[in-house]
Amino acid sequence: MDGKRLALIVANDTYEDGGLEQLRSPSQDALALGQVLGDPRIGDFDVQVVQNQPAHVTEEKIEGFLSEGGIADLLLLHFSCHGLKNQSGKLYFAASNTRMNRLAASGISAEFVQQCMGESRSRSVVLFLDCCYAGAFSQGAHVRAAGDMHVLDAFDDLGGGRGRAVITATDAMGYSFEGGRLEDDAEPEPSVFTSALVEALETGKADRDEDGRISLNELYEYVFDQVRARNPSQTPHRKFDLQGDVVVARSQRRRVRPEPIPAALREALTDSNMFTRLGAVAELRERLWSQDLGIAVGAHEALLATVRTDIRTVSEAASRALDEVTTNPETWVDFGTVAQHAPKPSKTVPVGEPPIACSGVPESSDSWLRATESPDGTEISVDTSRRGSFQGEVTLRGPTGEAVIHVAAEVTDQPVDEPAPEPGTPEPAPDRRSHRGPDPEEIPRPGRPSDARAAAPAAPAQPPAHSQAKLALGLALGALPLSLFLAIGVIPAVFALKQARSSDAAINASPGAYGGRGLNTAARVIAWVAIGLGLLFLPFTIQELLRGSV
Repeated sequence: MDGKRLALIVANDTYEDGGLEQLRSPSQDALALGQVLGDPRIGDFDVQVVQNQPAHVTEEKIEGFLSEGGIADLLLLHFSCHGLKNQSGKLYFAASNTRMNRLAASGISAEFVQQCMGESRSRSVVLFLDCCYAGAFSQGAHVRAAGDMHVLDAFDDLGGGRGRAVITATDAMGYSFEGGRLEDDAEPEPSVFTSALVEALETGKADRDEDGRISLNELYEYVFDQVRARNPSQTPHRKFDLQGDVVVARSQRRRVRPEPIPAALREALTDSNMFTRLGAVAELRERLWSQDLGIAVGAHEALLATVRTDIRTVSEAASRALDEVTTNPETWVDFGTVAQHAPKPSKTVPVGEPPIACSGVPESSDSWLRATESPDGTEISVDTSRRGSFQGEVTLRGPTGEAVIHVAAEVTDQPVDEPAPEPGTPEPAPDRRSHRGPDPEEIPRPGRPSDARAAAPAAPAQPPAHSQAKLALGLALGALPLSLFLAIGVIPAVFALKQARSSDAAINASPGAYGGRGLNTAARVIAWVAIGLGLLFLPFTIQELLRGSV
C-alpha cells in the first residue's frame, strides 16, 4: 500500500426543498463506512466527511480532495444522497440546499465530479455512488430520487487508462434501498449497498483468494452478491478504467502457506530407530513455537501425519506437542445488559500463547456481532443500535483447528445505572461502637463451605510439567537397565539429555507456564549414570559378542 490513502464521504440526508424526501441512511452510511475505512488494521485511510452541506461547500471539498492527491495516492470518494436528473438528462447529486427546479445552480453535477477526477494527478481514483435515479416508492423501503437514466453514462469518459473506477449501488430504473423498513419510529441504519460494503471490509469476507488483501474487483463481486441476495430489485454496476487492480483494504482472512520441514528432519521422522523419530518430534515441537507462521504450520502438518502413522510411543509424543498449541479461548462471553446507543462494549478474549494458536481468523455469525484480531487475542464488540436479546457465535478458524465462542447481550432502551436505594428507605447511619470482636454475621457458621473457602487463601496452582521433561525422565529410566547388560543403553540416555535440554529451554521461554525442572535434573543424573555404566560394561559386551560369533 504505497502512497497516501485518502477518503472523502459525502452524505446528505436533510434537504431544504420539500420535494426531496428526507433520508435516514446517509448519516449511518458516513459513520459506518468512515470507521472501517479509517481503521488502520483494515482500510488505513485518512477519512473526511462532508455531511448536509450546501452545494458550493461540497464542491469545494471535492475539488480540493481530488486536486491535492499525489500520483501514488489512492483516492476514494463516496456519495450517499439523492441522485437527480434535469430535463436534458444530466445527472446531479443533491446537496442540502439543492432545489429540484434549479439543479444547475444548486446541485452537484456528475460532470463536475468527472472533470475533477480527470484532472487529478492520482493514478487510482475510486468513486462509490450510493444514490438512486428512479422515481418509485416500494413498500418497506425508501428510494432515492426520480427519473429513468443510466448512471454510468454520466461517467462515460474516465480518462483513458489513468486509473479511474466507478461503482454504483444501482443503474437504470434501479432503486437504492435504504436499510430495513424505515417507519417513523425505526432506528436509522446503513443502506443495503453501504452495509454490504462495510461488511465486506470489516469481516474480510471479500478477500476470496485469502491473500490478506481486498482488491477492488473482489470488493465489487462481494457487494454485488450481497445486494442481490438482500434485494433482488437492486443491481450494482461498475465501470473500471484501471491498469492492474487496486488494493482497497487489508484482510484478516489470510491463508498461511506451510514451510516444508528440512530434509534431514523429514528423514529422521521415517528412521527405523524409534528414538531417532522421538528426537525428530522434539525438533518439530520447537518449530511449532516459531514466530514464522509458515514454519509453525509446516511442523504442525508433519506432527499430524506422525500421530496418524507412527507407533503409540511416538504418536503420543507428537500428540502432546500438538495439544500445547491448540486454540483454546473461553467459550462464553456475556455482555449483560447494555443501554441502546451506548458506545459499543468490547471484550478481548485470549486465544493461546504461541503465534500459531493466535493466527485463527474470527468470523461472527450475525451482523450485530463484530470480531477482529488484536495483539492480545480476539476483540469482540456488540452493536447497540437495536433493542433486543441477542445470542450469536464467533468462530475462530486457523491452522490448529476451529474454536467457537458463544456471545450474548441484552440491549435495552432504558439507561443502565447502578441500582439506587428504594425511596423512603433511610441509609443506615455509620456504627460508631467499637467492637471487641467480629460482627456475628461475619463469623463463619459450620456447614458453610463457601465461607471456609473465602476465609482460607487459595493455594497457587502449580503449572503442569512440561511434556518433554516427562519424556526425558522416561528415556533415562529406560536407558539405565539397558546399560547394565548392553552398552546400547547409551543411545536412549543421550536422547534423554537432549530432551531435558529442550524442555529447560521451553520452560525458560514461557515463565510460569510449565514446570518440570526437577524432572529434567533427575533425567540428566540418571542418563549420565546410564552412560557411565554403558561405557563401563562396554568391554564385557564386546567380549560376549565376540564369544558368540566364534
